[in-house]
Amino acid sequence: MLEVTNLIKDFGGLRAVNRVSFEIEQHTITGLIGPNGAGKTTLFNMLAGALRPTSGEIAFRDKRVEGRPPHVIFRSGLVRTFQIPRPFAEMTVLENVMLVPLDQAGERFWNNWVRRGKVRAQERAARDRARETLAFLGLERLAGEYAKNLSGGQQKLLEIARALMADPSLILLDEPGAGVNPTLLGTIMDKLQEIHDTGITFLIIEHNMDLIAALCDPVLVMAQGELLMTGTPDEVRSDQRVLEAYLGGAPA
Repeated sequence: MLEVTNLIKDFGGLRAVNRVSFEIEQHTITGLIGPNGAGKTTLFNMLAGALRPTSGEIAFRDKRVEGRPPHVIFRSGLVRTFQIPRPFAEMTVLENVMLVPLDQAGERFWNNWVRRGKVRAQERAARDRARETLAFLGLERLAGEYAKNLSGGQQKLLEIARALMADPSLILLDEPGAGVNPTLLGTIMDKLQEIHDTGITFLIIEHNMDLIAALCDPVLVMAQGELLMTGTPDEVRSDQRVLEAYLGGAPA
């Protein structure tokens, strides 16, 4: 589904990502781990179009997408979430989710006068689907709450809800477990597995090795801007290079 070839990103004299190559197979959950500063988020930003690679290729479903703007990549079915959620704070949870569907007639202001029927029908459909998505993620009771009032874990679920409303083929999840209490983390992990079972592919940046071990296979390991290894969670845990670079040289 996704093929990355010799991807490089330089910031002046600093090389943040150095000749990274890998493939993401369809219907997998791939983990991406590494110490802080390894280049993981920079890699995500290039995949999602927020950063233009210095060189290299990114092919999503056999189409080159490197350097394309984020909205074009989003429309192609490659969607991302953020480590720090970015909801519209002064809008309700339901409104945040209803914003996502593409090509809504009401986005063109004149249609609210000349095509009222279509605008109302699309808005009803978006509201119904948004409520279903929130119910699936356990957020239905918070539909009318302002997004700014949600806990960190609830905002992570809201990020996932918005991603699902885009009809994605591949979701890039940036640390879905960061700052989440253990109970809600268990809910997030269960929901990610259920979403994956519907056929959606994931690439997940995460520091929580329990989440990685439970959900991800294969696991990509980055260190100092390079891809260190690819393997199963057990192979990663026992690899001496990973222990030195990521786990501090201690046994897993």
